[in-house]
Amino acid sequence: MATGCLAGAPQPVLPATGGLLLRPWEREDAAAYLSAYQDEETRRWHTHRPSTEAQVQEWFAGYRRDWEREKGCHWAVARDSGEVLGRMALRGLDFDDGIANAAYWVLPDARGAGVASRALAAVSAWALDDIGFHRLELDHSTRNHVSCRVATKAGYRLEGTKRNAAVHDDGRHDMHLHARVRGD
Repeated sequence: MATGCLAGAPQPVLPATGGLLLRPWEREDAAAYLSAYQDEETRRWHTHRPSTEAQVQEWFAGYRRDWEREKGCHWAVARDSGEVLGRMALRGLDFDDGIANAAYWVLPDARGAGVASRALAAVSAWALDDIGFHRLELDHSTRNHVSCRVATKAGYRLEGTKRNAAVHDDGRHDMHLHARVRGD
């Protein structure tokens, strides 16, 4: 893949089934973003977390720089009305090998409605079909059964277990590695 295929255009707004939109984060989203990290379930799986709205704004600025430098793509998952339901990201963009890593979370009120799997399917189709990535990976704690279902529903196959691969608040966790490749 050639570098420059992302930064030459504005970050897109991606539609997902069920009236969802993946759109770049906006300043007004900071409170909703921060609230995700107040949630015990989100905190269980995400140890890198902001503590203030000012810090969230710094992260949003970093997300814009990631797009401009082709290092990552970060979206708010929202309803058509603009209400933020979650986060979707592609990180670790490797244009030489055509690989990126997906990450996500969903706010408590939106859980159980297929928000994460629909958003993941949408960003995956965009990355694989429109941009030309060959492989998308994601990993999650082997204890996070919900994330495993999200990955599977979005077409990511379980490839194996990475032993002691990530630190969580309660110690090191084994991580499941899932991937989706172009043509799956």
